[in-house]
Amino acid sequence: MSTPDEALRYPLGRLSIQAESTAEERAAWREAIASTPRRLRAAVNGLDPEQLDTPYRPGGWTVRQVVHHVPDSHMNALTRFKLALTEEVPTIRPYDEAGWARLADGVSEAIDNSLTLLDGLHTRLLLVIDSMGPEQLRRELVHPESGRMNVHALLQTYAWHGPHHVAHITRLRERMGW
Repeated sequence: MSTPDEALRYPLGRLSIQAESTAEERAAWREAIASTPRRLRAAVNGLDPEQLDTPYRPGGWTVRQVVHHVPDSHMNALTRFKLALTEEVPTIRPYDEAGWARLADGVSEAIDNSLTLLDGLHTRLLLVIDSMGPEQLRRELVHPESGRMNVHALLQTYAWHGPHHVAHITRLRERMGW
């Protein structure tokens, strides 16, 4: 049973990586990634500056920071996929997500730039994902904090990541009656 804080922090539940998958599951993951820009845009549609500066949970990021975080993270995703597909077991570089969220562009920038960035970024990300076959899904990389993983796990991570943050915003809107 999850605690109230756990439910706010992980509205869709924690990420769970499957070792194997079916073509249908991979198609669903691809669709989750493809729909993230549209769903994020819909989640913030009509919010005013005060609402954008509301944390999605006590002690959490504001809606604005969440919106800026998604393309920050997915830029790293594109790089991670490309490194894994072109190098032999590369070690990727983690980044300080919370630190990035506290930078000026994360706390004060209008969200339109990040929403537009996410559209173009996902077009490129989907081109890479759509070009992968079974061999590419098995390619590996090393995350210094998480250890060795394969592209199959990376695909699942980002299929979960976008909807996870969209749910932060949509659940906040539901709780606040926006």
